[in-house]
Amino acid sequence: MTSHALIPAPARLAILGGGLLGRLLALVLSGKGYSIDLYDRGGPQAEHAAAHVAAAMLAPLAESAVTEHGVVRMGQYGLARWPQLIAQLADPVFIQQAGTMVVWHRQDAAEAQRFRGILERTQAAIAELPPLQALDRSALQALEPALASHFQQGYYLPGEGQLDNRQLLAALVPALQAGGVRLHWHTPREVSDFVPGEAGQPDWLIDTRGLGAKPQWSTLRGVRGEVVRVHAPEVSLSRPTRLMHPRYPIYIAPKQNHLFVIGATEIESDDMSPASVRSAMELLSAAYTVHSGFAEARILEIGVQCRPALPDNLPAIRQTRPRVLEVNGLYRHGFMISPAVLDCAVQVVETGGSPLAAQFGLAVSLL
Repeated sequence: MTSHALIPAPARLAILGGGLLGRLLALVLSGKGYSIDLYDRGGPQAEHAAAHVAAAMLAPLAESAVTEHGVVRMGQYGLARWPQLIAQLADPVFIQQAGTMVVWHRQDAAEAQRFRGILERTQAAIAELPPLQALDRSALQALEPALASHFQQGYYLPGEGQLDNRQLLAALVPALQAGGVRLHWHTPREVSDFVPGEAGQPDWLIDTRGLGAKPQWSTLRGVRGEVVRVHAPEVSLSRPTRLMHPRYPIYIAPKQNHLFVIGATEIESDDMSPASVRSAMELLSAAYTVHSGFAEARILEIGVQCRPALPDNLPAIRQTRPRVLEVNGLYRHGFMISPAVLDCAVQVVETGGSPLAAQFGLAVSLL
């Protein structure tokens, strides 16, 4: 804390949005002496949040194929920060950092080579990233035996990982209660519902509502994603696996007890209707080509959510009115970059600026 704090403790804060970022901010700021009220239109399961549906992969090098270096750096930061955050929680949360497997069918070798070129350019620019490892069949057999019967070669991206999104969201609830955070579930609130700084009102608002903040942040848009959750006792994969394909590259994230999250679809739309038959068939068919054991898997859920994205697909922190701070735009990288965005936002609250944000190229705009 410096004498130039944007919001000096022990201020009373209202955080709008109880998804991933809202819960993390409430956890960290309550631990720093702030008095927190957290409002969300849904319940403690975060059923309306994009975080509820996500695969929660922590894969900065793999994601560098579709994003900027600043996001990759945020993701690399998150790999070290997530274990620290989870260590604060009393309830167990599955987290794994055993790397990512990338495989492809023979006819898609050109796509795999293009992907490798992008990743190697990223590694040349960001020295702290561990190098991609090319695998022949014997090396594939040693790392992930279940893949060796279907693929002749692959890539291994060391250090990447994943966590269980729903375990984390659930574990944050008792941690917030223990920290004195006042939780207001099924209580939607708009910025206009408050007059921060007035008697009986919070001192500041922090808006983390994702697409719920679109009335105040007009450039936000939804990017639809669809995932399938299956129970597949016949499949043994120990690491997240990505299948290269020019039309529908998919990821398979293995959770505990043979639960798998399969996804990849990304549609420029804020449509929240159920998944299409075509999307579901493509996801499941591609998963079957990775491991035939998925043929006997049981479909537990086909989930749909829309991720909040800004025009440049990068997150941002801004202040456009007195005593209101807005944090948004995590796009498809929510779990991967949320620790970095969290720590940048906390720096802004405590000091009125963020050297960390400057390192990541994360836009911070204050009055």
